[in-house]
Amino acid sequence: MAEDRAGTPLVEAIREAIVRGEFVPNQRLVESDLSTQFDASRASVRAALLELTNEGLVERIQNRGARVRAVSLSEAVEISEVRMVLEGLCAAKAAVAVTGEEIRELQSIGASMCEAVAEGDLLGYSSLNQELHRRVREIGGQATASRLLERLRGQNVRHQFRLAMHPGRPSVSLPEHLAIIEAICTHDPEAADAAARGHLRSVIKALKEVDRSGAPPAR
Repeated sequence: MAEDRAGTPLVEAIREAIVRGEFVPNQRLVESDLSTQFDASRASVRAALLELTNEGLVERIQNRGARVRAVSLSEAVEISEVRMVLEGLCAAKAAVAVTGEEIRELQSIGASMCEAVAEGDLLGYSSLNQELHRRVREIGGQATASRLLERLRGQNVRHQFRLAMHPGRPSVSLPEHLAIIEAICTHDPEAADAAARGHLRSVIKALKEVDRSGAPPAR
């Protein structure tokens, strides 16, 4: 029923649709369409869009309703700079807290990332990339940083996808991710922090290079 999807679950469902690219930047979000798609009341959809507006994923246009907010390159760089600090913190926390079972899990993700790059599976690599960052946040257990990073990830999803699909990028980012895994698995918080920050510095550099190339988003 409509009421069953009201509140937080509906917000999460629309948020994930934006993050996955089901709704593209500047796309109008029509309340009646969302109500049908998510089996929710119009009032619930309206409340969810208000919350997502507060998160920076949606913007309200006077007399035109809501749409997915587009993020400029300069804002994408700023978001990545904030992520640099938070990802470093989470990686350092994970290096302290990681268990033997979690070490094996992270190493397995790293091995799968290597296979994806070797096979040229860009979408698979992109998915594993997100999984690795998510697990590092979860293992680190820094709930506030995790919430902030999840919001930032949603705002930056278009640039992240464009970067992930850029030719040659996975071969650059793979060793950076493996360095994060190695530092966490050896319980070295300082190295984990440095590796995570180094990776985000690389992301910022690549974002600027991809923008200068003028390559269209890989959709």
